[in-house]
Amino acid sequence: MKRKKYGAIDIGSNAIRLLLVNVFTENGVSTFKKVSLTRVPLRLGEDVFMDGKISQEKAIDFERTMIAFEHLMKVHKVDQYRATATSAMRDAANGPAIVEGVKARTGINIEVITGDEEAKIIRSTHVQERLSASHDFLYVDVGGGSTEISLFVKGEMHASRSFNIGTIRLLKDQVNEAKWDDMHDWLKEITKNHHGLEIIGSGGNINKIYKILNKQDWQAIKYDELKEVVDELAGMTYEQRIMIHRLHPDRADVIVHAGLIFQCIMKWTEGSEIHVPKLGLADGLVKSMHRELSFKTY
Repeated sequence: MKRKKYGAIDIGSNAIRLLLVNVFTENGVSTFKKVSLTRVPLRLGEDVFMDGKISQEKAIDFERTMIAFEHLMKVHKVDQYRATATSAMRDAANGPAIVEGVKARTGINIEVITGDEEAKIIRSTHVQERLSASHDFLYVDVGGGSTEISLFVKGEMHASRSFNIGTIRLLKDQVNEAKWDDMHDWLKEITKNHHGLEIIGSGGNINKIYKILNKQDWQAIKYDELKEVVDELAGMTYEQRIMIHRLHPDRADVIVHAGLIFQCIMKWTEGSEIHVPKLGLADGLVKSMHRELSFKTY
């Protein structure tokens, strides 16, 4: 049996994550085992979506986080790593300088990827293989800065777009009607010949909603179930969401926004249900480093 250890760094608009995994390969079959997941709720998007740049305070905290991740990867003796930054770093005027500073200080090379590249990495987990090949479906990833949507028809990607509609942007009132109309019109156009689409949902908030609903083992979320839990959360105070549902503080103030994005997408596309595989960008980064890895039964 061969073992390789990988590090995947996902620099999002709400949080930064370091996923460490072991991949074991025997007789040509590779299996995936998480070692640890470290999550830092830095909220780079909070500055960027309001001021167009990352503040000095957050830039310092970001560098400290990356230094800590560098040490963790060294201690774990990671064989290979990949680090990517998404919407907030893409939009930050001082993003390139911050990325270069981190590379000079830690040696960590950060790739600032486009929304399309982000969606492609997330899709690379091929979790859609758990659906029937005859089913058409939408792959939807809702993050702090953007929402990536892909339509699959008969197992092949038919259309894909990234929209600057995310939970932090909504929290900071940075999404106007034109952006919603753009998403609505695009979805209506690409799904006009598809009814009752299944949706694969990705992102920390839909994972938490899935847990609140006590779903497991690929059980789907129906529209009425999603609406009920979003309405319940919307009717709670910030403190109640933390205490009753054990939400992290940086999750409690954005989870309703994420739920509403999924609700809109289900309504506009007449989506039948949402499957939540609990796989995201970091898992896709591991896949990009170990091509033979399959998440089909994960």
